[in-house]
Amino acid sequence: MAQLSISQVAQQVGLRPSAIRYYEEIGVLPRARREGGQRRYEQTAVYRLAVVRRAQEVGFSLDEIRQLFFGFRPATPVSERWNRIAERKLQELDAAIDRIRNMKELLQRLKTRCACDTVEQCGAGILRRGFQLPSPGDPPRRRSPRL
Repeated sequence: MAQLSISQVAQQVGLRPSAIRYYEEIGVLPRARREGGQRRYEQTAVYRLAVVRRAQEVGFSLDEIRQLFFGFRPATPVSERWNRIAERKLQELDAAIDRIRNMKELLQRLKTRCACDTVEQCGAGILRRGFQLPSPGDPPRRRSPRL
């Protein structure tokens, strides 16, 4: 079987050699065999790194990727592993989408409703409302006169 250098592996998967060494160090990639002091990889390392890259593209952390590789019984098919961790990630993404949607709504309300002249006036209004902005049907606040 052909042995690949670290630069050949890096080129095939679009990574820097330093990233490949790091993945070895943290155990995501098995340590390479050495020939004359140089790392030599089997094609399977390229395939494993392709999975790492794809998992990162969809938002998995290195800890989650490690779980994909090592967090299941060895007999568990990779498809089942993907399904389980993907379900958890989808729940996280749904929660993040909800937070972003709420942030966007809050910013839109701030943009159209804030009429404060000072930070203190704004803070007082926030406290008065209990950290909630008026609902869309509420009349806009009047500006207090400048001092």
